[in-house]
Amino acid sequence: MKRNLSAGALALTIGVFGAGFAQAAEIRLAPEDGTDKLIEAFIMVEEGDTILLGPGRWDLADGLVLDADGVTVRGAGAEETVLSFKGQTGSGEGLLVTSDDVVLEDFAVEDTKGDGIKSKGSDVITFRNLRVEWTGGPDEKNGAYGVYPVSSRNVLIEGVTVRGASDAGIYVGQSQDIVVRNSLAEFNVAGIEIENCYRADVYGNMARHNTGGILIFDLPNLPQQGGHDIRVFDNDSVDNDTPNFAPEGNIVGGVPMGTGIMVMANRNVHIFGNRLANNGTVHVIVAAYPNDYDDDNYMFVPRGVYIHGNTYGEGGTAPDNEMGELIAERTGTPVPDIVWDGVTRIPEWLTWVAAENRLYIDEAEDTTFANAKMISHMLLPWSVSPDRDISNYAGSLPEPAPVELPQDAEG
Repeated sequence: MKRNLSAGALALTIGVFGAGFAQAAEIRLAPEDGTDKLIEAFIMVEEGDTILLGPGRWDLADGLVLDADGVTVRGAGAEETVLSFKGQTGSGEGLLVTSDDVVLEDFAVEDTKGDGIKSKGSDVITFRNLRVEWTGGPDEKNGAYGVYPVSSRNVLIEGVTVRGASDAGIYVGQSQDIVVRNSLAEFNVAGIEIENCYRADVYGNMARHNTGGILIFDLPNLPQQGGHDIRVFDNDSVDNDTPNFAPEGNIVGGVPMGTGIMVMANRNVHIFGNRLANNGTVHVIVAAYPNDYDDDNYMFVPRGVYIHGNTYGEGGTAPDNEMGELIAERTGTPVPDIVWDGVTRIPEWLTWVAAENRLYIDEAEDTTFANAKMISHMLLPWSVSPDRDISNYAGSLPEPAPVELPQDAEG
């Protein structure tokens, strides 16, 4: 028999999967049971168990940790079941998951000192119908990330809402095989960020009122780099008009307010069927990593980017910060819908223009574009103008296969 965690306070519903098989339990909790019982449940939960959180609010001073495999944590809804960390004494996560085959769904995490919900080293993890929010609005003292799987595999994020993250609302880092869909990211620095990841599909999401809507980055000096095979499609990245409130030193601190989609130093990225409007700096920018680094294995330029079939509304009329002003200086205002900084790895520029590494664009006739030719401009500032002829970038790339996840019935 499964042990009773606290007689009278917890109701355990035992389900037996068959003779000779392990038993699994439903651990039912309500706010009136108290936070100690909640913490105890996360500590003592066993493989295959389900923790059911009733409606109401828990006020927690410490973060929760889940390290048992095969566990589901399910609330009564993202507006009904709230784990509040407003009184959190440490600076860690609200919920940290370090196990496999985990489902987190139908609850909210509010006002963590650090990240909202983080998984580290997890294989097969689902974040579904969650809300992570800093209820005081944008503030550099907010936690960095809302939903934050890192070094994980087979990641599904769907129906998630994140507001107020001081770095990225939905952030997936150094992970493999990822789906982010049908989610809302607003009032964050970055709405959705895919960083140093292999194989990701980002679709059906709304990124609005962030500093930048959707970022596809690859950074140096990380255990996994060389991000590749990313599809960003059928998303809305609109009205990204929140001033950048990242703490000083964060890489996203350089993202201009009003960036729709940004690709930096990643490979084989396909951006298609998205709707972009009212992004004050630029709708789509493709750029090299801008900072100095010491990493012989890092490739700082993007390679193999295909942009096609997107819809562009008004934008580019209010370039922000040093990057935005530099873009506007080179391309004029309003900034074109699509901007490539034109930076290549000079000693290997002939390799860069190999077919699989080029930038390709296939958009409607009225779409505006500029290759800012930043390297050439720095070398010969008096003689080099941006290339605005979008027809020079005609062509296509083979699309990566859709990401298939073992836990995804829709995939």
